[in-house]
Amino acid sequence: MADESFDKQWYVIHTYAGYENKVKQNLESRIETMGMTDYIFRVVVPEQEITVNENGEEKTVKENDFPGYVLVQMIMTDEAWYVVRNTPGVTGFLGSHGGGSKPTSLLPDEVDKMLARINGAPQIAPQTLDAEVGDAVNIISGSMAGFEGTITKIDNEKHQVTVLVNFMGRETPAEMDFADVKSVI
Repeated sequence: MADESFDKQWYVIHTYAGYENKVKQNLESRIETMGMTDYIFRVVVPEQEITVNENGEEKTVKENDFPGYVLVQMIMTDEAWYVVRNTPGVTGFLGSHGGGSKPTSLLPDEVDKMLARINGAPQIAPQTLDAEVGDAVNIISGSMAGFEGTITKIDNEKHQVTVLVNFMGRETPAEMDFADVKSVI
């Protein structure tokens, strides 16, 4: 059984973009086969279902909030760190300084915001955005709610923006719907 002196925390692992769900499958399989169920509890790809309007038809699609990242809830022991770090497709932990150092866990409010968005109801994306590339925006809903960032790209066809957000001390581009951002006035 897990040593009670350690706490269950959420960490961010970095993967190759587009391989997040494969990494999740690989890690979940390794947790079982390597007997780590007392140390590694949940693996979550931060994605959500959204409703988009394409050619006049509403369609529900899955959108990955943070391409290249997967969340893992675990007790950070040497063995658990090794299992996660050496899972095929995992390139490292976000918040680790390399050389085998243990990463920094997410703050509870960051986790709550992300899980609320992942478990939330589908959203309808608005058709327009009152902002331009280079504008600062507040993220008003979703896993990054409460963060501020700068718009780097606007896709009017998909009704999405790419926002550069300071996440865990790193500038990270995040794609989100027009409904998720509000211009900073």
